[in-house]
Amino acid sequence: MPDMSGSASLAVTHLVPLAKEVDENKVTPGVLGFIVFAVMALAVWRLMKSMKRHMGKVDFKESPDSSDATGSAGAGAGAGAAGGKGSKGA
Repeated sequence: MPDMSGSASLAVTHLVPLAKEVDENKVTPGVLGFIVFAVMALAVWRLMKSMKRHMGKVDFKESPDSSDATGSAGAGAGAGAAGGKGSKGA
């Protein structure tokens, strides 16, 4: 395998002048920007962890008794109400 230290040092020598070209009068995020970003990242991570825990507690399976009773009662009441209004108006 060829020695890569020569190409690595060549790449570093090309990047050093780029680092010196940074204007010292420009505003950069600095340490405060990093701290704010890190706190926000930790807050998102904590919220995602909490959401996963809460979603694990949710039971997505419906009980067959409640869905059948609610569905047939709701459909019967809706049809009866619509039929009752239509027959009175005619």
